[in-house]
Amino acid sequence: MNILLVSSRAGKARHITLNHRHVSVLILVGIIYLPLFFGFIGIEINKMVQRHYGLDGEVLAAQKYEVLRLRSELRKTRVRAESHLNALAQRMGRMQARLLRLDALGGRLTRMANLDSREFDFDSDPAVGGPSKPNAEGEHFDIISTLDQLAEAVEAKTHHLAALESLMMDRQLTEAVTPSGWPVGGGWVSSRFGMRADPFSGRSAFHKGVDIASPMGSKIKAMGDGVVSHAGEKTGYGLMVEVTHGKGYVTRYAHASAVLVKVGDRVSKGDPVAEVGTSGRSTGPHLHFEVVRNGKAADPLHYLHSPRRGS
Repeated sequence: MNILLVSSRAGKARHITLNHRHVSVLILVGIIYLPLFFGFIGIEINKMVQRHYGLDGEVLAAQKYEVLRLRSELRKTRVRAESHLNALAQRMGRMQARLLRLDALGGRLTRMANLDSREFDFDSDPAVGGPSKPNAEGEHFDIISTLDQLAEAVEAKTHHLAALESLMMDRQLTEAVTPSGWPVGGGWVSSRFGMRADPFSGRSAFHKGVDIASPMGSKIKAMGDGVVSHAGEKTGYGLMVEVTHGKGYVTRYAHASAVLVKVGDRVSKGDPVAEVGTSGRSTGPHLHFEVVRNGKAADPLHYLHSPRRGS
């Protein structure tokens, strides 16, 4: 191999001849020693950079491990948060259902008690307001604890309102089945409850009811809700209607000219059950009215209220 070297200053050429051995040495140096040289240079540069920035292999490995650990912890935290959110959503759903039942119960109580629906409106959110005070240092809002307290309060209110509803229903039932009012249109009491002279024999006898004189054919109305337990003839009473109300109450309407109901009929307070007549042991058109409580005759005057004009 011939190599020609030319000098730019002298303008002279220099001729160098390389034999096969020289070429082999150059190739060996280029293949083996040059990569080693550049590798050594790269390592030294890397060391200089690490020393400059205060980093070494152990620190990098530790930081890499910390990154992986934080990533794993973040993944676990996300799973726990999703689980807690799902549980919280379920609790909120149950509380919402309870509040809906509470609103429905409150609405029923409002109607049962004839309260002003504008004052007790269970379909609208209550009005709230007032200044807000920030939490003191170290205090925090515990939503789980607050939900627990709210759930307990809602449950207690539900039980209280349910008990109140039961009490009101029982009271309404008692009012509905307890005889009260005036059983005919107009009229007046012509004979009272208790001992009297029998109108037919003149002897002293016990009168189990009161007689209310009223025009023939006047409508006789039930004094309370109940079921017709007798409708027809009965010795001494003529045509009679008997209504069993419950709570131990029974009312009887006797000497009728016509019966308008039959046994087993359900009647409400004020429903017509018969018409005034003079059947049975009677001296003229009137209603013989009896009240039986727990199997014993009671004074009907305790359950009668003076009729209103035009009733």
